[in-house]
Amino acid sequence: MATVQSIERAFSILEHLSEHPNGMQITKLAAETGLSKSTVHRLLSTLIELQYVRKDMETDRYFLSYRVLYLTRNVLSNTSLITVARPYLEKLVKEINETVHLCIEENEEVVYIDKIESNQTIRMYSRIGSRAPMYCTGVGKMMLSGKDDNYLKDIMTRIQFKKRTNNTILTPTDLLQEIHHIQKTGYALDNIENEEGIRCIAAPIYNYSGNIIASFSISGPSTRITMERIEEELAEKILNTSRVISSQLGYVQ
Repeated sequence: MATVQSIERAFSILEHLSEHPNGMQITKLAAETGLSKSTVHRLLSTLIELQYVRKDMETDRYFLSYRVLYLTRNVLSNTSLITVARPYLEKLVKEINETVHLCIEENEEVVYIDKIESNQTIRMYSRIGSRAPMYCTGVGKMMLSGKDDNYLKDIMTRIQFKKRTNNTILTPTDLLQEIHHIQKTGYALDNIENEEGIRCIAAPIYNYSGNIIASFSISGPSTRITMERIEEELAEKILNTSRVISSQLGYVQ
């Protein structure tokens, strides 16, 4: 699909700035975006004029401005899922003292839309709005488990399997086998498949019509999120939380 180059470049700059809360100088922005410094400077000048970017004159660093939030006002106001789920996710975090993420699917990727931190010393490095593949995350595989066979057959042809750890699933056959297992157990695992040393267990959130509209996960170092702990404690707790949140959205089993 053809794109307008200047718009594409401007959004590339905005996306890179969003990953750097301490700001970026032009040289680093140019290096990360692959654009010339003159092009970056020109685009930044326009974004500053439009009030989507601000510049710290002392450090020559550029930052996203609060005007970016204006673009998301309608998205943020339509947060019934977050509003409903958050109290129960906060309760879950208090019970287990591990980080919980709430995710949806968008364009065949996982998008993190909420995060509740534990008070553990070692925490999860993840951000609201970040994306991840579906085939190697618990939340992604959970949402795939709610799709019909035709959808799964179709998406398998588009997934670009990449080895992220030694445990990453790398074939459609293995992924389908995993999905069928998830459909039986009701929960999904990221068994150190997406990030070294991190294990997750995920559960679904159903809407009133019985469709999986989101997934949430308990995530942490594999030394804390052990398979034994999953089987003895976490699976039951996450499934109970799944049932409560889903019922609040009108789902009846």
